Amino acid sequence: MSTLPREGSTLQTRARSEPAAEPPAASAPQRRRPTPRGQGAVLPVALLLLLEALVRAGAVPAHLLPPPSEVAGTLFGLAHNGLGAHVLASSARVGAGFAVGAALAIGVGAMVGLSARARSLLDPTFQALRAIPSLAWVPLLLLWLGIDEAPKITLIAIGAFFPVYMGVASGFRDVDRKLIEVAEMAGLGGLALVRRVLLPAALPAVLTGLRNGLSLAWMFMVAAELIAATRGLGYLLTDGRETGRADIVLAAIVLLALLGKLSDTAMQRLEARWLAWRDTLDTRP
Repeated sequence: MSTLPREGSTLQTRARSEPAAEPPAASAPQRRRPTPRGQGAVLPVALLLLLEALVRAGAVPAHLLPPPSEVAGTLFGLAHNGLGAHVLASSARVGAGFAVGAALAIGVGAMVGLSARARSLLDPTFQALRAIPSLAWVPLLLLWLGIDEAPKITLIAIGAFFPVYMGVASGFRDVDRKLIEVAEMAGLGGLALVRRVLLPAALPAVLTGLRNGLSLAWMFMVAAELIAATRGLGYLLTDGRETGRADIVLAAIVLLALLGKLSDTAMQRLEARWLAWRDTLDTRP
């Protein structure tokens, strides 16, 4: 009488004959695909083409919104009639005002961020002054400083001061307390603590404040050049409005956008260089 093989022995024999399954390999970290160059120009080019088509089709009055091709022709004509002097004058005012405002903001913001007493004494006043519109300063600066370059640079410095002040003060104030305690246990104090711990930890917020301050300096520059200016992009805006030339107004706006973008790109590259040590989502391979 034949006997059936036991199920357990059959399974054991099959297990010995089959190779052991290998554990699944750990998935390699996916690399972020590089952003195609020129992708940021897709939306502006599409908008310009749409505006050109709408104006050419008569859907938009050409005297109110000239087509981009006419604005480009106006820019070409202005380039042969002193446009470089206007751009240089505005850029010099922005550079001087931003340098003055940012330098003061870094010093005051660091003091407010590091000292609770200075914060309680100064910060409420600065928060109130920050809410004053740019044009509200114009009459007062005219009375105090006249109509030369001083009121223009002062107004731009006021515009650049507050974003930089906010970034510096919040950056130093929000440094992780445990970092400071570890540094003090290691014997760091005074300037060494600021240079090696506080400043690197606050640097991202400081650079963000500088970028915001630079962009606001360009905005305040337009208000500043309303103060009896004879050169500058703000002057071109005023001249185009008074002469009914919408193409000149749009040309000045385009130049302001381009100059603001170029200066912000320079600050962005500086930020990427100074903060290359960070391990963030944006720097992940």
